[in-house]
Amino acid sequence: MYRHALHDLKQWKESSRRKPLIIEGARQVGKTWLMKEFGAQEYKNTVYINFDHNEIMTNLFAGDLSIQRIMQGIELYCGHTITPDDTLLIFDEIQEVPAALASLKYFCENAPEYHIICAGSLLGIALHRGTSFPVGKVDFLKLYPLSFREFLIADGMKDCADMIERKDFEMMKVFRLKLTDALKKYYYVGGMPEAVLAFSANHDYHQVAQIQDNILAAYDQDVSKHAPNDQVPRIRAVWNSIPSQLAKENRKFVYGLLRQGGRAKEYETAIMWLCDCGLARKISRISAPKLPLKAYEDLKAFKLYFLDVGLLSRLSGLTPMTLLEKNALFSEFKGALTEQYVQQELTANGVQNIYYYTNERSTLEIDFILGLDASIIPIEVKAEENLRAKSLKSFQEKYECPLAIRTSMSDYRKESWLTNLPLYAVSALADPDGLALS
Repeated sequence: MYRHALHDLKQWKESSRRKPLIIEGARQVGKTWLMKEFGAQEYKNTVYINFDHNEIMTNLFAGDLSIQRIMQGIELYCGHTITPDDTLLIFDEIQEVPAALASLKYFCENAPEYHIICAGSLLGIALHRGTSFPVGKVDFLKLYPLSFREFLIADGMKDCADMIERKDFEMMKVFRLKLTDALKKYYYVGGMPEAVLAFSANHDYHQVAQIQDNILAAYDQDVSKHAPNDQVPRIRAVWNSIPSQLAKENRKFVYGLLRQGGRAKEYETAIMWLCDCGLARKISRISAPKLPLKAYEDLKAFKLYFLDVGLLSRLSGLTPMTLLEKNALFSEFKGALTEQYVQQELTANGVQNIYYYTNERSTLEIDFILGLDASIIPIEVKAEENLRAKSLKSFQEKYECPLAIRTSMSDYRKESWLTNLPLYAVSALADPDGLALS
């Protein structure tokens, strides 16, 4: 399995300003595999320590946090001497021992020669409980489900992944049917590593569905185990409502769909919990398309997306045949899946400033607004071949952005005011050079 994050980890290793690294991400997105694979590829030795229910480590970090003492304890635990230059130290589920998280400050300040990578599935939740955190003393890397290009590589289509990375739009036209078919499969399988590996081995959709059910059940158990008791019903209500929220024509999150008369103050903590543990992504509205976008964020209006398009498909009860064949019954929900996919793909490829826009009367809506460099890029998402872009044209006429994007199943083409970007190549927006800015 290929993960682009391995490249990011190599850059971290070679950095002269390297600090202990924390990998953030939801449970089962592949953090443990990534750390171990990186250790196997780049180091002579790897020491892996899982802090979950680890009494020895709990006791070790309960005492003096001097680096010499901690390293002596770790060497006794793993049974051999640790040489800093050729050993990777992996601290998994580090949030279970808060003192270990606090110790990263001392590794950074007093022993920067050690290469340390940490991960924790519920780290964001732990921090909101007031866990001591070494601010400014750690590096961060966010890990998401496999992107579409990573999915292609896992499924034996590296040539297609490479042409997308090269932005070879002429060659993409030649292989359009192959790419479109693969994208529809990705809508169902998604990017959770276990589901992708199973699908790449035998293309068994039923096995994928079983794996997705197990992942969803594990997330539900996390809610029961780790969330505040009074928030558990609200978290589940928000989580289960996301498919119906995204299926609406106006995908703005509506509290009234959770219960009649539902209000923001009842569910704000539940939404924050889901976002902090990586299970949901909140995209806010902007009141005006001006830079910096953050300054125009409307905190009361937002869309809530899933962690993964495959899990969204599964929780929504969609079948492979629904997605792979044209089915009028689900034509509207295909739009929701496509919007979920675009958001997920942008996020996985490092795009940070993602918002959406509606005017005050809600007569004009732009699905996504990106703030890249000194430019604002509006994006309209089309699930099929429908190429009408009335809202986008009105927006462009009013604000004259340097690049307006309609992403659909149609081929790439540059028009006077609009660029049509194929959905399977939407990752190109992470680096819009070559999209003919004009």
